Amino acid sequence: MSLTLHLKSCPPSVIRGLILQKKPNIRNMSGMAGAAGQRPAGVVLLHRSLAPDFEKFCQANRGPLPLLGKSEPGRWALPALGTVPDTRVDRPRFHKYEFGACTGSLASLEEHAEQLKDMVTFFLGCRWSLEGALEKAGLPRRDPAGHGHMAAYKTTVPCITVAGFCCPLVVTMRPVPKDKLEKLVQAICSMEGEQGQPIHIGDPELLGIKDLSQPDFGEPEVCQPGDVPVFWPSHLTSLEAVSGCKAPLAFTSAPGCTVMTDLKDMEAPAGCLTPEKIPEVHCISQDPLHYSITSASAVRKIRELETIIAVDPGNRGIGHLLCKDELLKASLSLSHAHSVLITTGFPTHFNHEPPEETDGPPGALALAAFLQALEKGVSMVVDQRALSLFKTLVEEAVEQGVLKAQIPVLTYPAGSAGAARTFLCGDGGPRAPRFDHLVAIERAGRAADGNYYNARKVNIKHLVDPIDNLFLEAQKIPGISSTGVSNWGGYALACALYILNSCEVHARSLRKAAGPSRAAGEESWTQALPSISKEETMLGILVRHKIRSGVSGNVGMEVDGLPFHDTHAQMIQKLLDVTTVRL
Repeated sequence: MSLTLHLKSCPPSVIRGLILQKKPNIRNMSGMAGAAGQRPAGVVLLHRSLAPDFEKFCQANRGPLPLLGKSEPGRWALPALGTVPDTRVDRPRFHKYEFGACTGSLASLEEHAEQLKDMVTFFLGCRWSLEGALEKAGLPRRDPAGHGHMAAYKTTVPCITVAGFCCPLVVTMRPVPKDKLEKLVQAICSMEGEQGQPIHIGDPELLGIKDLSQPDFGEPEVCQPGDVPVFWPSHLTSLEAVSGCKAPLAFTSAPGCTVMTDLKDMEAPAGCLTPEKIPEVHCISQDPLHYSITSASAVRKIRELETIIAVDPGNRGIGHLLCKDELLKASLSLSHAHSVLITTGFPTHFNHEPPEETDGPPGALALAAFLQALEKGVSMVVDQRALSLFKTLVEEAVEQGVLKAQIPVLTYPAGSAGAARTFLCGDGGPRAPRFDHLVAIERAGRAADGNYYNARKVNIKHLVDPIDNLFLEAQKIPGISSTGVSNWGGYALACALYILNSCEVHARSLRKAAGPSRAAGEESWTQALPSISKEETMLGILVRHKIRSGVSGNVGMEVDGLPFHDTHAQMIQKLLDVTTVRL
């Protein structure tokens, strides 16, 4: 028979007994759901001198370490906390740590009663509603008997460091059929809020996990054909934190053993899922397999952006070239990227110097500016003959405030058979490429006969370096994605990135639930957005360098062959109207 003890009403001697008694009262809760209103918790006991820093560490890494409460030193009392003891004695309850090393597994802490007088007990929330969410999504339970301990893995993802607490994130994994991913994520988020959101869906190597059959904790589960690995932050991160701080003495509850509490995460927001919080799951890469998460509200806004840039005011019959949701997929991929390579420059005016047209550079620099605001690496690759011109454009863009800092302007030295791979990967080889996303904005592409042509069907191959080789080679290198967009598409990508990074659902997946969230509409992001005044400045730079419109051939003040103030400015304003509406 189990007994629920509400610690608020228990005398300290009874509470003390819960920790000290040899008869186990901490149960194996993996795969089990608690009674209504109850939540399982892991336990960490640290010397009082370490308690303030550990509390800050939990607050900084609330995803894996949602703090339910803590006791006063030596008292073991926690207001409104209940425990559900268990009479089973089939496994130890506590791990003992000395100077970072796990030196024992204990059924009781009775022999350490004297040291416990100076220790603080922390209670950390554990995930228990996964199996209930699986049933809600129409999936079989992982372990019908409820006796298995869900597999958990150490990752290479660092938690936010606080004082002496520094460790990698630990995650749990559950294989989920591909066609049930979104339904499961929505089900568990409806039950647990943001704490139910996975931090990664897809290839485990993206988290630094080499072999799913070799978990660091618990029992492995085999992915069946059609399954996708889904990962959640685990409270077992606390074991790594305790080990890393190298305290002379510390204790934790053993993996798979928890107490039941009637407290909720002290910082968890309440309420049902609104459109701003309903998660959607989208595949952004097949090799390596990678799904991204964002909110239904953000997806709707990015689709509005795509509709805006799909307009064809020149009636050129290009509507069929639009790929539905390509803007969404590209912006999600860019949001996860670390280093982006942008190429632009279309030398359509072969009898003019410079031969470039106005389309391309404004959109490329608008995208580069926002990538800089997101603190991503960004470089530009251009034709060798235009290197000096683009370096000057970048310098003047910095001087005029369009860019906040210089970006590298590169050229592609084609020649040898492996030149493209060498350029993309450098010394790291294909497992560690220099860039993980390539973007072409208004860039000439090779025709079937190997030549390059302008809109008038004039061969301009002599003016174009084969930078498209980089995009072809990128298709053979796992981990590099690519996108091709119009000049307007460059603006839209910047706006879409603002929407995504202002969305807490997406931002949480980006930071792997570790560290504080960045406020929606953060000032640096807002300042980095495209604007009419910035683009007027950029076009003024193009005028000074006698760069012409691609359609009319007029010098400057036209983009996409249209007068700037007639159509282009209106388009930018429409993008901003969609983008800056509060998510």
